[in-house]
Amino acid sequence: MEQIISGLLQAFEAGKLTRRQLIQALAFGVTAGPVALVAAQKPGGQSSIPPPHAPGPWKTVWLDHVSYAVSDYRRSTAFYRDLMGWEIVHDDGQKQCSMKTGNVGGIIIRNRAGFLDAEADKNLPAITGVVDHICWGVQPWDTANVKAELEKRGLSPQPDMNGKFQSFHFSDPDGWDLQISNQTDASKL
Repeated sequence: MEQIISGLLQAFEAGKLTRRQLIQALAFGVTAGPVALVAAQKPGGQSSIPPPHAPGPWKTVWLDHVSYAVSDYRRSTAFYRDLMGWEIVHDDGQKQCSMKTGNVGGIIIRNRAGFLDAEADKNLPAITGVVDHICWGVQPWDTANVKAELEKRGLSPQPDMNGKFQSFHFSDPDGWDLQISNQTDASKL
Protein backbone atom coordinates (compact mmCIF):
# COMPACT_ATOMS: atom_id res chain seq x y z
CA MET A 1 0.00 0.00 0.00
CA GLU A 2 2.86 2.37 0.85
CA GLN A 3 4.41 1.85 -2.61
CA ILE A 4 1.09 2.60 -4.29
CA ILE A 5 0.68 5.87 -2.40
CA SER A 6 4.30 6.77 -3.14
CA GLY A 7 3.66 6.10 -6.85
CA LEU A 8 0.60 8.36 -6.81
CA LEU A 9 2.58 11.15 -5.14
CA GLN A 10 5.40 10.80 -7.69
CA ALA A 11 2.88 10.95 -10.54
CA PHE A 12 1.36 14.09 -8.99
CA GLU A 13 4.75 15.75 -8.52
CA ALA A 14 5.69 14.91 -12.12
CA GLY A 15 2.51 16.60 -13.36
CA LYS A 16 0.90 13.35 -14.52
CA LEU A 17 -1.96 13.68 -12.03
CA THR A 18 -3.87 16.77 -10.99
CA ARG A 19 -4.41 17.49 -7.32
CA ARG A 20 -8.04 16.48 -7.78
CA GLN A 21 -7.07 13.14 -9.34
CA LEU A 22 -4.59 12.46 -6.53
CA ILE A 23 -7.15 13.17 -3.82
CA GLN A 24 -9.82 11.14 -5.59
CA ALA A 25 -7.48 8.17 -5.97
CA LEU A 26 -6.42 8.33 -2.31
CA ALA A 27 -10.01 8.68 -1.11
CA PHE A 28 -11.05 5.81 -3.36
CA GLY A 29 -8.23 3.67 -1.97
CA VAL A 30 -9.20 4.41 1.64
CA THR A 31 -12.83 3.53 1.07
CA ALA A 32 -12.48 0.66 -1.41
CA GLY A 33 -9.15 -0.85 -0.36
CA PRO A 34 -5.70 -1.42 -1.87
CA VAL A 35 -6.86 -3.32 -4.97
CA ALA A 36 -9.07 -0.41 -5.94
CA LEU A 37 -6.19 2.00 -5.29
CA VAL A 38 -4.01 0.14 -7.78
CA ALA A 39 -6.77 0.47 -10.37
CA ALA A 40 -7.10 4.19 -9.63
CA GLN A 41 -3.42 4.98 -10.23
CA LYS A 42 -4.10 5.87 -13.86
CA PRO A 43 -7.36 7.84 -13.81
CA GLY A 44 -8.74 7.96 -17.32
CA GLY A 45 -5.85 5.85 -18.62
CA GLN A 46 -2.43 7.03 -19.75
CA SER A 47 -2.32 10.47 -21.31
CA SER A 48 -1.83 10.60 -25.05
CA ILE A 49 -0.04 13.96 -24.71
CA PRO A 50 3.69 13.61 -25.31
CA PRO A 51 5.94 14.53 -22.36
CA PRO A 52 7.37 18.06 -22.39
CA HIS A 53 10.51 18.52 -24.46
CA ALA A 54 11.78 21.60 -22.67
CA PRO A 55 9.37 23.27 -20.26
CA GLY A 56 9.37 27.07 -20.36
CA PRO A 57 11.32 28.88 -17.67
CA TRP A 58 8.18 30.60 -16.38
CA LYS A 59 4.68 29.94 -15.10
CA THR A 60 1.56 31.79 -16.22
CA VAL A 61 0.30 33.98 -13.38
CA TRP A 62 -1.96 36.53 -15.08
CA LEU A 63 -4.33 36.94 -18.00
CA ASP A 64 -3.33 40.33 -19.39
CA HIS A 65 -6.13 40.63 -21.93
CA VAL A 66 -8.30 38.93 -24.51
CA SER A 67 -9.04 40.68 -27.80
CA TYR A 68 -12.44 40.36 -29.50
CA ALA A 69 -12.98 41.38 -33.13
CA VAL A 70 -16.72 42.11 -33.36
CA SER A 71 -19.28 43.51 -35.79
CA ASP A 72 -20.11 46.55 -33.62
CA TYR A 73 -17.72 47.39 -30.78
CA ARG A 74 -20.17 49.80 -29.12
CA ARG A 75 -22.95 47.19 -28.96
CA SER A 76 -20.60 44.48 -27.65
CA THR A 77 -18.99 46.82 -25.12
CA ALA A 78 -22.43 47.78 -23.77
CA PHE A 79 -23.47 44.10 -23.64
CA TYR A 80 -20.44 43.03 -21.59
CA ARG A 81 -20.52 46.13 -19.39
CA ASP A 82 -24.19 45.61 -18.56
CA LEU A 83 -24.17 41.82 -18.17
CA MET A 84 -20.72 41.13 -16.75
CA GLY A 85 -20.04 44.40 -14.90
CA TRP A 86 -16.82 45.08 -16.83
CA GLU A 87 -15.44 48.60 -16.50
CA ILE A 88 -14.58 50.77 -19.49
CA VAL A 89 -10.93 51.83 -19.27
CA HIS A 90 -10.53 53.56 -22.65
CA ASP A 91 -12.90 54.08 -25.58
CA ASP A 92 -11.28 55.58 -28.69
CA GLY A 93 -14.75 56.60 -29.90
CA GLN A 94 -14.25 55.04 -33.34
CA LYS A 95 -13.31 51.39 -33.40
CA GLN A 96 -12.30 49.93 -30.04
CA CYS A 97 -12.71 49.96 -26.29
CA SER A 98 -10.50 48.53 -23.53
CA MET A 99 -12.24 47.12 -20.48
CA LYS A 100 -11.22 45.80 -17.08
CA THR A 101 -12.65 42.32 -16.40
CA GLY A 102 -12.80 42.28 -12.62
CA ASN A 103 -9.49 41.33 -11.06
CA VAL A 104 -8.35 38.88 -13.74
CA GLY A 105 -7.14 41.12 -16.55
CA GLY A 106 -8.69 42.99 -19.40
CA ILE A 107 -10.35 42.78 -22.77
CA ILE A 108 -10.11 44.80 -25.94
CA ILE A 109 -13.28 44.91 -28.02
CA ARG A 110 -12.69 46.24 -31.53
CA ASN A 111 -14.57 46.39 -34.80
CA ARG A 112 -13.76 43.48 -37.08
CA ALA A 113 -14.06 45.54 -40.29
CA GLY A 114 -10.62 46.77 -41.31
CA PHE A 115 -9.00 44.88 -38.45
CA LEU A 116 -7.33 42.27 -40.63
CA ASP A 117 -5.13 43.11 -43.61
CA ALA A 118 -6.39 40.97 -46.50
CA GLU A 119 -3.06 41.17 -48.34
CA ALA A 120 -1.06 40.08 -45.29
CA ASP A 121 -3.58 37.29 -44.60
CA LYS A 122 -2.64 35.59 -47.91
CA ASN A 123 0.67 34.53 -46.34
CA LEU A 124 -0.84 33.13 -43.16
CA PRO A 125 -1.54 29.41 -42.74
CA ALA A 126 -5.18 28.33 -42.97
CA ILE A 127 -7.06 28.47 -39.68
CA THR A 128 -7.65 24.93 -38.50
CA GLY A 129 -8.89 25.60 -34.98
CA VAL A 130 -11.14 28.09 -33.25
CA VAL A 131 -11.86 29.14 -29.70
CA ASP A 132 -14.96 27.07 -28.94
CA HIS A 133 -16.16 29.25 -26.06
CA ILE A 134 -14.97 31.32 -23.13
CA CYS A 135 -16.21 30.73 -19.60
CA TRP A 136 -16.10 33.52 -17.02
CA GLY A 137 -16.61 32.82 -13.32
CA VAL A 138 -19.03 35.24 -11.69
CA GLN A 139 -20.12 36.12 -8.15
CA PRO A 140 -22.53 36.01 -6.48
CA TRP A 141 -23.83 32.72 -7.86
CA ASP A 142 -27.31 31.40 -7.30
CA THR A 143 -28.24 29.04 -10.14
CA ALA A 144 -31.94 29.96 -10.24
CA ASN A 145 -31.24 33.71 -10.02
CA VAL A 146 -28.53 33.57 -12.71
CA LYS A 147 -30.84 31.66 -15.05
CA ALA A 148 -33.70 34.11 -14.40
CA GLU A 149 -31.45 37.12 -15.07
CA LEU A 150 -30.18 35.66 -18.35
CA GLU A 151 -33.74 34.84 -19.44
CA LYS A 152 -34.88 38.36 -18.49
CA ARG A 153 -32.22 39.66 -20.90
CA GLY A 154 -33.50 37.34 -23.66
CA LEU A 155 -30.31 35.24 -23.70
CA SER A 156 -31.77 31.66 -23.70
CA PRO A 157 -29.33 30.10 -21.18
CA GLN A 158 -28.39 26.47 -21.73
CA PRO A 159 -27.38 24.68 -18.50
CA ASP A 160 -24.02 22.92 -18.32
CA MET A 161 -23.84 21.38 -14.86
CA ASN A 162 -21.34 18.88 -13.48
CA GLY A 163 -21.61 18.27 -9.75
CA LYS A 164 -20.52 21.42 -7.92
CA PHE A 165 -19.66 23.12 -11.25
CA GLN A 166 -22.72 25.11 -12.30
CA SER A 167 -22.86 27.11 -15.54
CA PHE A 168 -24.92 28.39 -18.44
CA HIS A 169 -24.05 28.88 -22.12
CA PHE A 170 -25.67 31.61 -24.22
CA SER A 171 -24.79 33.76 -27.23
CA ASP A 172 -23.24 37.22 -27.16
CA PRO A 173 -24.26 39.89 -29.72
CA ASP A 174 -22.05 38.31 -32.43
CA GLY A 175 -23.32 34.78 -31.75
CA TRP A 176 -20.23 33.57 -29.85
CA ASP A 177 -20.76 30.88 -27.25
CA LEU A 178 -20.34 32.63 -23.92
CA GLN A 179 -20.42 30.65 -20.67
CA ILE A 180 -20.65 31.95 -17.11
CA SER A 181 -20.10 29.72 -14.10
CA ASN A 182 -19.77 29.55 -10.35
CA GLN A 183 -16.04 28.70 -10.76
CA THR A 184 -14.12 31.63 -9.28
CA ASP A 185 -11.06 30.08 -7.69
CA ALA A 186 -8.30 28.06 -9.35
CA SER A 187 -7.96 25.92 -6.21
CA LYS A 188 -11.34 24.38 -7.07
CA LEU A 189 -10.14 22.99 -10.40
